[in-house]
Amino acid sequence: MADTARGPVGTRPVRDGLRAYLMISAMWIRSTMAYRASFAMTTLGNFTATAFDFVAILLMFSRVDALGGYALPEIAFLYGLSSVAFGLADLGLGSMERLGRRVRDGTLDTLLVRPAPVLAQMAADQFGLRRLGRITQGTMVLVYALVAVDIDWTPLKLLLMPVMMLSGAAIFAAVFVAGAAFQFVAKDASEVQNAFTYGGTTLLQYPPTVFATELVRGVTFVLPLAFVNWLPATYVLGRPLPLGLPGWVAFLSPPVAAGCCALAGLAWRAGLRSYRSTGS
Repeated sequence: MADTARGPVGTRPVRDGLRAYLMISAMWIRSTMAYRASFAMTTLGNFTATAFDFVAILLMFSRVDALGGYALPEIAFLYGLSSVAFGLADLGLGSMERLGRRVRDGTLDTLLVRPAPVLAQMAADQFGLRRLGRITQGTMVLVYALVAVDIDWTPLKLLLMPVMMLSGAAIFAAVFVAGAAFQFVAKDASEVQNAFTYGGTTLLQYPPTVFATELVRGVTFVLPLAFVNWLPATYVLGRPLPLGLPGWVAFLSPPVAAGCCALAGLAWRAGLRSYRSTGS
């Protein structure tokens, strides 16, 4: 049934959550931009810290011509896609890793009494605009890769590029939310969450050919991080997909991302329902 004044009832929680997220994020952005020099330095620091990952790859290629059969521009392509996708998710939902701390000290209770979805409040809490440094650095590496790598472009490959990055960001976002939901139970599991978020993006910066088959299967069929860049990117590069998978699998990133987000949403609801107030 629809509410003629406010739209379909089923869409109201999503709309309210998005509105709350944007309002809280805007508040933190205004607070950040009040100290522009500090913002510039922290953003530059974020840019520099993430750039060291690619510097390590450059140092490897000062000694070798290929890594796992991939040349430097091809690995830069994987690196750029992974960094941009993760950077977008980290910008939007990176604050979720603080949930365990709020559960332990009882400050999560203050979010529960506010007239806004807890997920939106947690995601926007202390919104870190400085994380643009990672996205900028990853974009620069990706631009270099697109110039240097030899790709036989087709309409499908061109379409796959933005789809791949947005789907990859959604997959990482689902991991952030699912990891936060786990912290309702574990209460001190931010490092476990980081192993799958920060660790996942580091894993995807290297070609699948350098890892054991069991690991590649795990990040394809169990925690489908391979759909962030490994599977679609190898198709764009004209290489055979890992595990001998057919070429059409490279186009499954959107439905995989949707499935991951749905499961993460269910995990979040279950975690929130299991929460018991500290009473403080």
